[in-house]
Amino acid sequence: MPARIFAAVMASEEGVLTSAELVETLRVSPAAVSGAIRYLTQVNLVSREREPGSRRERYRFNDDQWYISFTRRNEILLRWESTLRTGVEAVGPGTPAARRLDETLVFLEFLRKEISQIMERWHARNAERPAGPAMGAPAPGEPAGAAAGTAPAPTPRADAGTGPAARPRTAPEAGAAPDTSTGPRTGGAPDGVTRGRREGPAEG
Repeated sequence: MPARIFAAVMASEEGVLTSAELVETLRVSPAAVSGAIRYLTQVNLVSREREPGSRRERYRFNDDQWYISFTRRNEILLRWESTLRTGVEAVGPGTPAARRLDETLVFLEFLRKEISQIMERWHARNAERPAGPAMGAPAPGEPAGAAAGTAPAPTPRADAGTGPAARPRTAPEAGAAPDTSTGPRTGGAPDGVTRGRREGPAEG
């Protein structure tokens, strides 16, 4: 259900739907919508807001929702790192358990720093990104079909239709029996067929 709710909100015209609109669109119960929205807001995939002049809530997929979602995950990683440091001290430095915990801690620190740098680069790139052509429309200089992921039609070969396989068949002459052979004969009768041979005892 969270996936259906998320897809409905993201694909809506304004990127925002109310609970009643989700119930009507997906034909589900209000309780199902409420549970799915609770999960989606916890993982920062949609945000809640109030309708102007109303107490009704509506749920929005922001233009920079993926940036918000991944940036907030750093807070979770920081909490995990703090817990792991406490764990290393609890089991005693130098023990096998401490080495496993410390390796996990180092990995999470590395991951958090890399995600932060990636998000900063994405934020800068997205701010400078010009509005692209409509989906399905080729960009200037691209052949037709390139934007849709399809290759242009191949150009016919200049020698196409000039080989032996392309030569037209000639009609049989009047009165001639049609040639029903499909290839050169090998000189023998088909397997299991004996022509002109009588069944009976061998001549003595």
